[in-house]
Amino acid sequence: MNPAAVREYLERLQSTIVERMEAIDGGKFLRDEWKRAEGGGGITRIVEDGKVLERAGVGFSDVTGTKLPPSASAHRPEIAGRPWEAMGVSLVFHPRNPHAPTVHMNVRFFAAGDTWWFGGGMDLTPYYPFDEDCVHFHRANRDALDRIDPALHPRFKKACDEYFFLKHRNEPRGIGGTFFDDFSEGGFERAFSVMQAVGDAFLPAYAPILERRKDMPHGERERDFQAYRRGRYVEFNLVWDRGTLFGLQSGGRSESILMSLPPIVKWRYDWKPEPGSPEAKLASFLMPPRDWAG
Repeated sequence: MNPAAVREYLERLQSTIVERMEAIDGGKFLRDEWKRAEGGGGITRIVEDGKVLERAGVGFSDVTGTKLPPSASAHRPEIAGRPWEAMGVSLVFHPRNPHAPTVHMNVRFFAAGDTWWFGGGMDLTPYYPFDEDCVHFHRANRDALDRIDPALHPRFKKACDEYFFLKHRNEPRGIGGTFFDDFSEGGFERAFSVMQAVGDAFLPAYAPILERRKDMPHGERERDFQAYRRGRYVEFNLVWDRGTLFGLQSGGRSESILMSLPPIVKWRYDWKPEPGSPEAKLASFLMPPRDWAG
């Protein structure tokens, strides 16, 4: 086990992603270093009100503690009460243009005594979806994992479809992607390589989509629908997301944990799009999940 190597990779990943997004947006990401009272800290990189990215955050954290919060030990009771370390990079990008999808990515490492694992994944949340974008995103994820083991992508895609699901709405958050957790198969080096494959796949998977859609014409109707659908994103993160819960329960910095929330959101009571409208098209992309990679 080599936590130092993981930390070095994560710090480099954060910098690489920020540099590429700054080039696309044209603005600079603010850098905010923070410390946690119990141990560790992190670096939050964020841009708000950018030309392309209305709100975007890329956070690196490496935190330690003496007692795990309930969200981390509920499914692994044998590690309750142990000293622990958790590190990762987590990002969410909310583009300004409604034709450009929101994206989330997270890669992480956790250790408590001699117990350790990796986790992570990424998922795409379109508002006005395009087949070619959905196919591109999933194929980039598949190709990255296939270089390690072709059996991984089907497993991780299925786990993503199941995890990013709003049970109270009975609908997916988006078109999925990949998701894995508690992963230690094949030993440290192999499991670490899987996490790196996911992290390294992010820019090839998302940047071309953002560049294609960032300047598409749109009006108030599209912005209004984008804000309405962003409400689903907020609901998932605050109700179901384990990472949000872990961060808050472990005493992390609230601003950094909640940087995933979009700046403009709307809710309406029992609103439904007009049949046959571009807004109604979204439901056919979300349900049921499909094999986009082919």
